[in-house]
Amino acid sequence: MTVFQKIIDGEIPCHRIYEDDHVLAFLDVNPISRGHTLVIPKEPAETIDALSDDAAAAVGRVLPRIARAVIAASGATAYNVLQNNGPSAHQAVFHVHFHIIPKHEDGSGLGVGWKPTQPGADTLASLAKEIAAKVSA
Repeated sequence: MTVFQKIIDGEIPCHRIYEDDHVLAFLDVNPISRGHTLVIPKEPAETIDALSDDAAAAVGRVLPRIARAVIAASGATAYNVLQNNGPSAHQAVFHVHFHIIPKHEDGSGLGVGWKPTQPGADTLASLAKEIAAKVSA
């Protein structure tokens, strides 16, 4: 059982921001900026691809509302929404969760370093076709 499941079950306390039948949002106990919030489905799933469409829709319905509240309350000027899947993607708790990470004027928040590539139109077209076929399957 994950720490998030224990929070859902009430075995571990949290600083709750929002809760309904399908979703729980609470402050991260190790925030990287003021207002760092976690939004989790109550459905147990390790990664987003294992999450049911209904649970994903429930999270999607409340994520914007929670983001607005976090930004308004924290005074941030911007924010990131981060969701990691698997150990090599830096997932530490194996229960789907979304981080809302406010970006403040002091620079606190998520630091992101993209390393873009240039695969070319033919490569992108081929990959898009392959992914689209899997979506339909």
